[in-house]
Amino acid sequence: MSFRREPPIYSRAERLSDGVVHVAGILSALIAVPVLITLAAVWYGDSGTVAAATIYGVSLIAMLCCSAVYNMLAWPGWQDMLRRFDQSAIYLKIAGTYTPFAVFTGTTAGLFLTGIWGTALLGVSMIVIGPARPRWPSLVLYLALGWAGVVAGQQMIAALTPASHMLILIGGLIYTVGLVFFLWERLPFHNTIWHVFVLAASWIIYAAVLVELYSRAVVA
Repeated sequence: MSFRREPPIYSRAERLSDGVVHVAGILSALIAVPVLITLAAVWYGDSGTVAAATIYGVSLIAMLCCSAVYNMLAWPGWQDMLRRFDQSAIYLKIAGTYTPFAVFTGTTAGLFLTGIWGTALLGVSMIVIGPARPRWPSLVLYLALGWAGVVAGQQMIAALTPASHMLILIGGLIYTVGLVFFLWERLPFHNTIWHVFVLAASWIIYAAVLVELYSRAVVA
């Protein structure tokens, strides 16, 4: 959940508060993700739905864990590698988030989802094998990929239930507003605040996935 090439210098209190946020996020994800996968299996049972829920859940946990390791462990010799994992996990989380909505709605979302995953994997490859890059291109690409559904995934969005559609929009806005605090580096605890925004948005999106899953199970 970070975009810097070099680890910032924070006070002990800032690192402790950021650690609390990360631990809370990981622990809650380790509970919520198995619940989601179990419900997908019980309510539907088909491999596509279960796989979509699993991909989303694994991408969520991976992002939180990579962020925790990068932000909480001060290992100078490992920081560049941890940064690459952290940034790569963001791409996978975005693509993983789109996956259940595309599978649940059907429509023609397959082509859109292919484009999302293709772009995400391209971004990952650029980060993993490329040189250290400034954060602005990454920020722009993350935002573009995150909001791509509004422009390129309109049929998928239109097929969502109103409740999950609204939750997705709220989650996306929280992510975007949170960037203000991420960039506001002079603000004490700005990194902790940014990660609180990320965690809040993540759980709102999780609620959207759960609502969509439940709504279609009831209809079925």
